[in-house]
Amino acid sequence: MSKIIAIVNQKGGVGKTTTAINLAACFGALERRTLLVDADPQANATSGVGFDPRKVGASIYEAIINGTPASEIVQETDNPNLDLLPGHIDLVGAEIEMIDMEERERQMKKVLDPLRDQYDLIIIDCSPSLGLVTVNALTAADSVIVPVQCEYFALEGLGKLLNTIKIVQQRLNPELVIEGMLLTMYDSRLRLANQVVEEVKTHFQQLVFDTVIHRNVALGEAPSHGQTIIMHDASCKGAVNYLNLAREILQKNQMTRIPDHERTIPVEQ
Repeated sequence: MSKIIAIVNQKGGVGKTTTAINLAACFGALERRTLLVDADPQANATSGVGFDPRKVGASIYEAIINGTPASEIVQETDNPNLDLLPGHIDLVGAEIEMIDMEERERQMKKVLDPLRDQYDLIIIDCSPSLGLVTVNALTAADSVIVPVQCEYFALEGLGKLLNTIKIVQQRLNPELVIEGMLLTMYDSRLRLANQVVEEVKTHFQQLVFDTVIHRNVALGEAPSHGQTIIMHDASCKGAVNYLNLAREILQKNQMTRIPDHERTIPVEQ
């Protein structure tokens, strides 16, 4: 039975899709069967693993709106142990089309539940909004990762997101938990970045992942080549960060037997 993790933040540009793509790829590299679900109409996660969203044929839209079995839509990627349930611009219309559906908040859950036995982990890349498709992702998920950019206004909007998660927990998915807050785009040379790290850790304490994602040129370049960071440059700081994050999540969920001395790869500050 797989664990479903939604990557959510209604703020754009915080490293949400970068995290979804590369965390999923790192789980695959660590020999866990992983499915990446692109639930963002921009379909950047789809193009980020080497697919043209305009040419994928069926997408998660057809699964949610038309009831097409997700198993018929899933695509294999070039990454080891990583499959993709593609996204499409049509998802923009899904918000309106789902309004009159019975159990409209549970449509994605119905799509993903039959796939649980095929994967160890399912990662959902959500759109930068708190609309109906994102609520669907939260209802389908077991846990949530919230990327937080190490920049000014980092905590802006987080209250609204946490409130949405609380409402979903109360009304739709009582099992939903916060997997962790992930600090992204960290530059140790900047005083502001260090202040944000301290502020987030003060606010959220144990909820903040030990792993921090550093600013890294290769992380920005990889999507333009349609590659995950593991395929693009497995030795760069960004790849090491995401591998460490994948290990941290596996250990937290008791899904690994990695000895203590192998738990993390040191990264230069």
